[in-house]
Amino acid sequence: MNNKEIQWHPPYIAAMNLEMEADREHFVFVPEYTLNTGALKIDLFIENTKSSPVSNEIGKLFRKYNILEYKNPYDTLSIDEFIKAQAYAGLYKAQGEKTDSRTIESITVSLIRETKPIKLFNYFKRYDVRVTNPYDGIYYILDRVWFSTQIIVTKELDKTKHQWLCALSGKLEECDLRNLLTSISSLNDKMEKEYADSILEVALKANRKLAEQLRSDEHMSKTLMEIMEPVLMEVRQECIKQGEKQGRLEGKREGRLEGKREGRQEGMIYAYYEMNLSTNEIAERMHLTEREILEILNKREEQ
Repeated sequence: MNNKEIQWHPPYIAAMNLEMEADREHFVFVPEYTLNTGALKIDLFIENTKSSPVSNEIGKLFRKYNILEYKNPYDTLSIDEFIKAQAYAGLYKAQGEKTDSRTIESITVSLIRETKPIKLFNYFKRYDVRVTNPYDGIYYILDRVWFSTQIIVTKELDKTKHQWLCALSGKLEECDLRNLLTSISSLNDKMEKEYADSILEVALKANRKLAEQLRSDEHMSKTLMEIMEPVLMEVRQECIKQGEKQGRLEGKREGRLEGKREGRQEGMIYAYYEMNLSTNEIAERMHLTEREILEILNKREEQ
């Protein structure tokens, strides 16, 4: 899979939920919050129902209403994108039930990106916009903004404090993925496990070669399979259904009774492939040759 085709936003929402675990009971998370008539949507809106400070570094800036825009590793963050986020905040403020019921001071804007947007920071410097850096990877924009605004550079964050957001990258190191697996295996809460599984799934897809290397470690491979099996079981079942459907169509066209069986077989192969198993490992599990596995996978790419 091309990393540009990966769905980054669902695991981003999951990562923010885990990031704010200490204060989450006081937050109302609204993914894709709708502005105006519905044409405009905020990636994530967080309403803070308590008045005391947030413990997480990212949440230190938070007030009552918090607008968060996420840029995946392949999105740009230009001055126009920056201003658009400010415009979202302005629209949200203007849509209060009464005049100034949503005060400027009660609204914040956060923009999250893996790498530092150098051109945007050069723009700030050129126009004398003051920027402070209170925590690693967190930049407060002090001038020419109506609302308290921060830019979060996940690549610069402290990985021990912000492991979940930092995992949304296609450039993880082996120790990062190992630590992620260890952290996930220690979770007990069902909801947190679901959030973590979403993050792990995208981390494995974005770092496929690294995931393949980890499979050579018997302990890590076992841990990975135990963690991902419940989530990937759904993927497997869906692939089986799709394979059976395709098999029935082919069987009908070609008059073969084996169409359904072959479709089920293809579905299992696709599911194992999504679980990052090598073609050799899939061949062993399916009792086929590696060449046969490659032919089936290549057929899928052509569809």
